[in-house]
Amino acid sequence: MDHQPKFFENLSGTGKAIGVLTSGGDAQGMNAAVRAVVRMGIYVKAKVYFVYEGYQGMVDGGDNIVEVSWESVSSILQVGGTVIGSARCKAFRTREGRLQAAYNLVQRGITNLCVIGGDGSLTGANLFREEWSGLLEELAQKGKIDEEAVKKYAYLNIVGMVGSIDNDFCGTDMTIGTDSALHRIIEVVDAIMTTAQRYLALVSALACGADWVFIPEYPPEEGWEDSMCVKLSENRARKKRLNIIIVAEGAIDCHNKPITSEKVKDLVVQRLGFDTRVTILGHVQRGGTPSAFDRILASRMGVEAVLALLEATPDTPACVVSLSGNQAVRLPLMECVQMTQEVQKAMDEGRFVEAVRLRGRSFENNLNTYKLLSHKRPDAELPKTNFNVAILNVGAPAAGMNAAVRAAVRVGITEGHKMFAVIDGFEGFARGKIKEISWGDVGGWTGQGGSILGTKRTLPAKYLEKIADQMRTYNINALMVIGGFEAYLGLLELSAAREKYDEFCVPMVMVPATVSNNVPGSDFSIGADTALNTITDTCDRIKQSASGTKRRVFIIETMGGYCGYLANMGALAAGADAAYIFEEQFDIRELQANVEHLTEKMKTSIQRGLVLRNENSNENYTTDFIYQLYSEEGKGVFDCRKNVLGHMQQGGAPSPFDRNFGTKISAKAMQWISKKLKETYRKGKVFANTDDSVCLLGMRRRNLVFQPVAELKNETDFVHRIPKEQWWLKLRPLMKILAKYKTSYDVSDSGQLEHVAMHSPKEAETGAI
Repeated sequence: MDHQPKFFENLSGTGKAIGVLTSGGDAQGMNAAVRAVVRMGIYVKAKVYFVYEGYQGMVDGGDNIVEVSWESVSSILQVGGTVIGSARCKAFRTREGRLQAAYNLVQRGITNLCVIGGDGSLTGANLFREEWSGLLEELAQKGKIDEEAVKKYAYLNIVGMVGSIDNDFCGTDMTIGTDSALHRIIEVVDAIMTTAQRYLALVSALACGADWVFIPEYPPEEGWEDSMCVKLSENRARKKRLNIIIVAEGAIDCHNKPITSEKVKDLVVQRLGFDTRVTILGHVQRGGTPSAFDRILASRMGVEAVLALLEATPDTPACVVSLSGNQAVRLPLMECVQMTQEVQKAMDEGRFVEAVRLRGRSFENNLNTYKLLSHKRPDAELPKTNFNVAILNVGAPAAGMNAAVRAAVRVGITEGHKMFAVIDGFEGFARGKIKEISWGDVGGWTGQGGSILGTKRTLPAKYLEKIADQMRTYNINALMVIGGFEAYLGLLELSAAREKYDEFCVPMVMVPATVSNNVPGSDFSIGADTALNTITDTCDRIKQSASGTKRRVFIIETMGGYCGYLANMGALAAGADAAYIFEEQFDIRELQANVEHLTEKMKTSIQRGLVLRNENSNENYTTDFIYQLYSEEGKGVFDCRKNVLGHMQQGGAPSPFDRNFGTKISAKAMQWISKKLKETYRKGKVFANTDDSVCLLGMRRRNLVFQPVAELKNETDFVHRIPKEQWWLKLRPLMKILAKYKTSYDVSDSGQLEHVAMHSPKEAETGAI
C-alpha cells in the first residue's frame, strides 16, 4: 500500500459526547466492545456516557444515562453478557418514546451513539437518526428545548456493531459473540455432541464432525428419513458408536414442515432402535466468558466505531463496523439490514438456494464444505484418478492439525485419489512410515488436539535420497504438508532438489499450522487461536487470583519463538498493561516507563497489573530480569509474581476457529492439488517443475491465496523465522491505547464506507473463509 499513513491524532473528540448502549439479546464480547468505545472515546478527549438497559434507559433518562471514567470499564473484558444491560423496549417503538429519548440525549449534549446489538436494535437506531431533526423541532415547539439547542445538536451520528450469537447479519463475516457461542456448543458437543441457531448449527457441525445437520436454509431432500437411517446404520456397521445429529431452531423439510429434535429422535428409535438422547442447548450458548477472538474482534470494532463517529458528517449514512476476512470495514447500516431481511423473505418463500447465496460467501462455503465432508458417496459413484496423494505433519503439534488432515483425506477421496498418511513428518517419510488412509480412519478427528499422525521438526535435506525412494515406491503424485515454519523450509528444500530428483517434480502444497503464527504468506495459522485462548484463560485466572490481594503485578511469558503474535494478541485479549516483543525493540527507559505507569495505576481503584513477554523478545532482558527489575522498582507500591506458560499453549482441544479454519483451508488445498494434477499429467505421468506448483495456501486480509513458496523467500526473515512484515503489528497501538498509553495509531485502512457485496457463485469458491 503506497498511501501516506493517516494518523488519528488529527481526529479530536473535544466537545463531543458519545453514548454507548447494548440492546437485544446479550452476546459475549459486548463488554469488550463497550470497554474499547469508552477508552478510545476518553482517549480522544470526548465525553462518554453509558446508556443503561438499552433503549429503555434512553427513554427513562435520569441515572440511566451517566458519564463514565476510564476505571468504569476495568475488569469487564472477561465478563460474559453485557454489564450495562440490554432491555427490550416497547416505548422506543413509539414516536412519543423516541421524543423522550431525544430530549434525554440533548440534555447531556449527546449526538453520537454507538449501538451494539442485532438487526432489530440497529434498524431502530437508524429510524431515530432519520427522525432526529423532526424530534428536536417538536421539542422546541413544546418549549422543552430552545432554538439554540436545535441548531447546536442538529445531527445525530450513529455507528452500529453487531452483537448477536446467531451471526445472521449480512455484510459481516463474524458478529460479536458468535465465536464464544461456538465455544460453548463445542464444549457440550464434545462432551456428548443438538443446538439452536442455524449459522451456529452449521459451523458447529463442521467443527465437531456431525453426521447429519438440519438447518432452515438447506431443507433435506424428499426421502431424507430413509437416507439418514441408512447412513446411521452404516456407521454402526463401521463400529462408529456415537452419532451426532444437529437440529437448528426453525429447521424444515422441503414441504416447509418443521423438523424438530423430538421428531428426529422418534424416527431413529422407531426405525433403528438406537438409544437416542436429545440435548437442547438454549441459553448455554449465551453464557460463559468471551473467547479471545470475540474480545479482539470487539476491541477492534469498538475503536473503529469511535473513529467512524469522529469522522461522521451530516451526509454520511449510519454505518456498521464489521470484519471482512481479517479486515475492519464500514458498511451502510440499512444495506445490511435490507440484505438480512431478504434472506428471511427468500426462506419464507421457499427459495433456499437464493437464501444461501444472500447469506454471503462465508455461510455458503461452510455449507458446501459440510456437504462435502459429512456424506461419503458410494465407492461405485466416486471417480478414479489413479493419483496417490500423501499427507504429513511437520514441526511442533498445533491444535486443528487433525481437522485439517480429516478434511484433506475426505476431499481427496471424493475427488477420486488414493490418500496416504505419512507418520512422523519427513523423518517418518524417509523410513517408509507410510500407509493408505480411508474415509472412516479420520472419523472423530476434528476435535482431537495435537497431531495424530505424529510430527517432527526434522527437515528433509538430509533424507532427500530416501524420501525420493519412498515416493517412487508408493508412486506418490502430490504432497500436502500441514505444519509451521519447518514445513515452509521443507518445501523450499524439496523444490530445490527437483533438479536432482524427478520424484519431487509433483504438485506440493503447504497449509500453515503452528501456534506461533510465524509463517510468511498467511495472516493466521491453524493452532494460534487455540493457543491464544489458553493464554487468555490463564491470564483471567491469574487476574482472578489477585482480586483478593491488592497491588500485585503479574509477568507472564508466552511462546512464539521470535514472533510476538501470541504475546501481543494475548495482551489485547486479556487487557494487559504491556507486552514485550522482539519486533518492537525496547530498552531500559521503556521498562522504567512501564513501571512508572503501573505505579500510577496502583493509585486508582484498579490495583493489579498484567505484563506479557514473548520468550525471545530480548536475550538480556529475560523474564527473570524483568521480574527482578519490577520487584525492585515497585517496592512499597506493588509486589510481583511471574509465570512461564510453556507447552500448555500447544495442547488441548482445538478451538472452533481452528477446527473450521483447518477444515476449510485444507479442503481448498486439496482441490488445488486435484487441479494441478490434471494440469501436469502428461504421457502417463505427473511432471511439475515450475514455481507455481509448490505453493503455500494462506489467509491474506480478505482472501485465501495460493502463493509459490519461492516468491515468499523475499518476505521472510530466515534468521528469526518470521515474516518481514506482519499485519498484527498495526494492532499494537490498540493495546497501548486501551492500557492508557499515549501512542500513534495509523488509521489509513479504515474510513472508507463500502457497499454490501452480492457474491457471485464464482467468488464464493475463491473468497473468504
